[in-house]
Amino acid sequence: MPGRRSASEPPPAPDTVSDVIRWAAFSCVLVPLVLVWYGTSLAGAAGAALGLAAVTAVCRVLLRRSERCAERHRRSGRRCAEQRGGRHTRRRTPVD
Repeated sequence: MPGRRSASEPPPAPDTVSDVIRWAAFSCVLVPLVLVWYGTSLAGAAGAALGLAAVTAVCRVLLRRSERCAERHRRSGRRCAEQRGGRHTRRRTPVD
């Protein structure tokens, strides 16, 4: 049956990034409503919503990139910084 897993397969990991993004999107809607409720101008609330949406979008990109990097690390055994030519901390320079 396609729905059954063997005993050796690990259970699927929860998609925590999607949960974080959902809560962030919820706050992008809720915060401006609360600001308007407490007397902030519509322009101020709209600015807050746009700022929160921009931060949410950047965080989503960074979280997804981190997920892809971690998945490559699990498959290849190499660190992500080594894969993209980042800093190598294994080589150290002598200190006087």
